[in-house]
Parts: sequence; structure tokens; C-alpha cells
Amino acid sequence: MSRRGLRADSTQFTLEGKPFRILGGSVHYFRVPRPYWRDRLLQMKACGLNTLTTYVPWNLHEPERGTFHFHDQLDLKSYIRLAAEMGLWVILRPGPYICAEWDLGGLPSWLLQDKDMQLRTTYPGFVNAVNLYFDKLIPTVKPLMFEEGGPIIAVQVENEYGSYAKDEEYMPFIRNCLQSRGVNELLMTSDNWEGLKYGGVAGDMLAVVSELLSRGVSINLYMFHGGTNFGFMNGALDFGTYKPQVTSYDYDAPLSEAGDCTMKCQLLRNLFSQYHSEPLPQVPSPQERRAYEPVVMQQHLSLWDSLHFTDKPHRSEKALNMENLPVNNNNGQSYGYTLYETTVTSGGALNSMNNIRDRALVFVEREYVGCLDYKTQKVTLPEAKGERMLSFLVENCGRVNYGKALNDQRKGIVGDIVLNHSPLRGFNIFCLDMKPRFINRLTHTAQWKTDFRSLAVPGFLQARLNVDGSPRDTFIQMTGWGKGVVFVNGQNLGRYWFIGPQRFLYLPGHWLRSGENQIILFEEQRTNGEVVFTENADHGKTIDVYKLPFCTLL
Repeated sequence: MSRRGLRADSTQFTLEGKPFRILGGSVHYFRVPRPYWRDRLLQMKACGLNTLTTYVPWNLHEPERGTFHFHDQLDLKSYIRLAAEMGLWVILRPGPYICAEWDLGGLPSWLLQDKDMQLRTTYPGFVNAVNLYFDKLIPTVKPLMFEEGGPIIAVQVENEYGSYAKDEEYMPFIRNCLQSRGVNELLMTSDNWEGLKYGGVAGDMLAVVSELLSRGVSINLYMFHGGTNFGFMNGALDFGTYKPQVTSYDYDAPLSEAGDCTMKCQLLRNLFSQYHSEPLPQVPSPQERRAYEPVVMQQHLSLWDSLHFTDKPHRSEKALNMENLPVNNNNGQSYGYTLYETTVTSGGALNSMNNIRDRALVFVEREYVGCLDYKTQKVTLPEAKGERMLSFLVENCGRVNYGKALNDQRKGIVGDIVLNHSPLRGFNIFCLDMKPRFINRLTHTAQWKTDFRSLAVPGFLQARLNVDGSPRDTFIQMTGWGKGVVFVNGQNLGRYWFIGPQRFLYLPGHWLRSGENQIILFEEQRTNGEVVFTENADHGKTIDVYKLPFCTLL
């Protein structure tokens, strides 16, 4: 006899035929280093929550077409089993689109190689890709469904499709993708009620949650613990103006980016304890952090000298967007920077025609002459005789994760750039996605320089951090630096930019080791000379933003 799972056929949820209130919280396994999964879920349990919700990012699980990763940091099965071990139920949100302030809403960028691609529709190219992905994903999680003795009590169908809604056949298709592969648990959707706005004032979070609970409502805290958009995984918004997300996903959540139980968490614990017949578990001891002594940059390598360690550049008459470069087993370039180089024989008016995605540093003979982005589309090139090298270092600052612009998220140079009204031609294109293999080659093969009188940016700078005893969590303070990316022992911590708002990058202690640690910065603009560590981060003023979900049960 099958178990009676989560049902919504009365005025309240029931589980195994008994009334059940969801006290949920979101923690995304892909935003939290695996060694910390247990601590974050223990904190959730101690706060009085009974249900974990998590998205599943397709772009990480299938980074190249037909190549699937469900191990190590992406071991979804182990994460769900850990939740069960903690006594938590699970609501799974497998997408394929997840939003999540994550690059392209979790969709893999190789989908955009098809110039006619229509994401989140029943366009054949998208349907075929979703089917192949779900053929791998669903068998991974099906043994963990409630009817088979697992903790998954509900599965969300897609995400916030009401704000996109381009194809009335799409949601039934995704529902069938789940049910035809044996998902029999409660299905639901999540949307914003269009036009619904909840006016909030600072500090009223507890009153809102208390009011909901007093009315018998089930809730989910998005986020209970936000974590970090490590690497180049941040998304962006574009409602007329492109705005990339930052690396930190602290979210002003009850549990901070570094896993601290905040005052908000303590207040919620006191509130939720009133809805439990047994005392709540003790709050785990806080993770110790450490402000290491500053380290001085010891070596440097210019961007131009690093090109020897990239894959062979691609020659193309016209500039290609990064997704269509013949790299990564012909899956294109997904993230990072792309360098475009061509020759010119004159100076004059350079116009991007708004074809830079998203930001480009412009060089003539490898000397900086200007920056192009959405707002600045013209640069004047100096006059000189003879052929000269014109270079564009283009950064993908993060693909839009929400709204109507998803199909327009190809990055790099996406159309003609004109000089004196003539389109540029004859490009050499370098993929600078800065994957661990590239960073490793720089570390062990490149001829780094130690004379800082010859320091040139953009370029890489290297330092060594010696850790005595067991490594601890810390933050790197980027004050005094310009714009770039930080790597520690090959791990990409994320982006920084002097304009803010983020000036601290979280460094998990598990990514450090006792003894010597390597720190590499890729810096575009200006250098500080040293890296400073601190125990705590200041992400600036927080603003309460209430996004009330409207859920539909299928």
C-alpha cells in the first residue's frame, strides 16, 4: 500500500492523512560549500523549520550538452538524504528554469547557440534539451520521493511562469515531463500575483510571519540561508536598464552568508518554538572566523603574457558571441571574459552600436583607450600611421535571470562594431573563461614577474597566505582595488568592483589549507598591493523587499 503523501484537498495540507503545516526555508546546495551543508541544515532544524526547499541548477548539472555532473558539490542525492537525516521534509524545485538570481535563471548557455532558440517554450530545440536533462535528473531523485520512503513531499513545476507566459502548452509539457518519469508527489507552481505589492517598513519581518502563522498558513522563508554566487554565477535584471547581481547572496537572511545565526534567526526561533510540542534542538556553535594578517602581492603577469596559456585563438572574419565560439567541445564559452583582437590602419570614431555584452575595455597596441558598455557606446581612437592592434576585453557580467529578455542573453560581441562607419573584420578571439585548468597553467608554467615597476593592468597578481593551525572562514576586503576576480587555491570566489555595493568576498575555511595558500587576483584597472582579511563583512544598508508568492497546486 502506497504512503499517503502531501495533499491539498481541504483547507489545510495533510501528510499521511494528518494535518500538516509547512514551515519551510530555502538553502541552495550549490551556493554553500559541501562541508557546510550539515551545519546549515542543523541551523534550520534548530530554528524550528520542518521543510527544506531547494532549486536545481541545470547549467551546473549539464555544463556541456550531454555531460552531466551529480557528484561532489553537485551531489543532489546526498544533500536530500542529509535533509532526511536531519528530520526535514523536502520541496524540490527542479526547473528547468529557476530564476534564483542565477545566470540565465539556471538554463545552460549552450542553448543559445541556436539562433532561433525560444527558451521556456515548446520550441523543439528547447523541448529536446529538457527531455534529455530530465532523463538524467528525475531518476536521480525519484528514489527519494515520499512514496518510496524518501523526504521529497512536493515538486515545483517550472518557476514563476506567469511573469513570462509565452506558450500555453509549455507548463503542461513540464508537468508531463515529471509525471511521465514517475513523479507522483504533489505538484505546485510559484508565481507573483501581478500587481500585488506589500508595503514594508524596516524591522516588520517578525510581525508578518507571526500574522501568517496565527492564521494557520504554511510558509517558506526565501532565503533561510542565501550563501554565495561563487565564480561567475550571478544573474542580472533588465527592465530597461541592465543591472548585474553581486557575488554575495547573503540576502539579509536569518542565517548570514557565513552561516551566523542573526538576531532575525533568534527571533524566528522563539516564534516557531510556539508551534512545536517538543523543545527545539540546540543552536549549533558558531563557526570560528579569523582575520589573517594582510599579504603583499609578490608576483604579476600581464593579461597579454597570459594569452600563451589559453586555448588556441579562433580566427573569424566577423566577431562571434561567446556562446558560439568553437571551445569546450563545441559547447561555446559560458562565463568570464573574451578577448577580441583585430588590426586597424587609422584612428577615429569607434562605435559599438550597442553590441557589447556587457562591458569592454578597449586597447590600441595594448594601451588602454576607453571603455564600452550599455551607456557608453563611443570611443575615439588616436591617429597614427600603419597597422595597429585593436583589442576588446569583453566581460560577461551575468545573464538576465528574470523577465522577458531571456532569449537575448548572448554575450561578448554580438554584432558589428564600426570604426568611422565601417564594420571591423578579421578577428582573433581568445576564450578567457578562467577555469581551474587555466589558473593551474598560469601557476605552474607562466613566467611571473617580481619587479612591480613593470606592473601592467589588466593582469594577474599573486600572493601567498600562510595559515597556522586549522584554517578558518574569513572575508577578503577589496578596498583600494579596482575591478576583477579573486581565486584562492584555484577556487573562484567571485567578482569585486570599487563602485560597490560589495567590497567583501567570503572565503570558506574549507577552501584553505594549513601552510601555504595561493591567492591570485585578476585586476582590470588599479592595484592596492596587498590583500586584507577581516572576520566580518559589511554589505551596506539592507532594505526589506517583500515578494509574496502565489502558489498553484496541480
